[in-house]
Amino acid sequence: MLESYRTIKENGQWEIDIKKSRFICFLQRVTTEEEARTMIQQIKKEHWKANHNCSAFIIGSDGHLIRSSDDGEPSGTAGTPMLEVLKQNEIINVVAVVTRYFGGTKLGAGGLIRAYSTAVSEALKQVGIVEIKTQQELFVTIEYSLLGKLQHFLELNDYPIKDTQFTNEVTVCLTVDEIERTQAEIVELLNNQVTFEIGKFIPTEIPIT
Repeated sequence: MLESYRTIKENGQWEIDIKKSRFICFLQRVTTEEEARTMIQQIKKEHWKANHNCSAFIIGSDGHLIRSSDDGEPSGTAGTPMLEVLKQNEIINVVAVVTRYFGGTKLGAGGLIRAYSTAVSEALKQVGIVEIKTQQELFVTIEYSLLGKLQHFLELNDYPIKDTQFTNEVTVCLTVDEIERTQAEIVELLNNQVTFEIGKFIPTEIPIT
């Protein structure tokens, strides 16, 4: 089974104001706990005047490494709700840090939970979510006269074309999930007037939001 998981499209940040308190959410891709903690420390260093720098991260293909921190906020009002937003969106290999500059008005436990949750969920909307699938390259070599037929088939079935090379023949490079099924479909389509070469495994990003 080829690996597939969701993560953020790109690193980014988003800020909201709630009752004069500033909540700044930073999102970053990470693959190790060390990377996550390094990012958290960088934010704490940059925003050392902030009242709180709360964090949450999920790492690993099975989400086995999960950590969160309230960083001085009442227990369970910051790190845990941030973590829940990541879980609900089925996102891994991401660290979220929400920096809070206190505005003078206390929000209460419920208000804090909503604020930290909203900061992360809105930041996710801004940076976007992608599905990363490990797919395999398939090189399809055909005569020029068959190119139009093949292209129509690929477009109709949403097969992504990575590259096309034109020499004495045409070689189309696809990224696919199931090599054998794809080969069988193309063989049937082109009456076996085709040759294949199997390439390497590569990660492919598919936009979700």
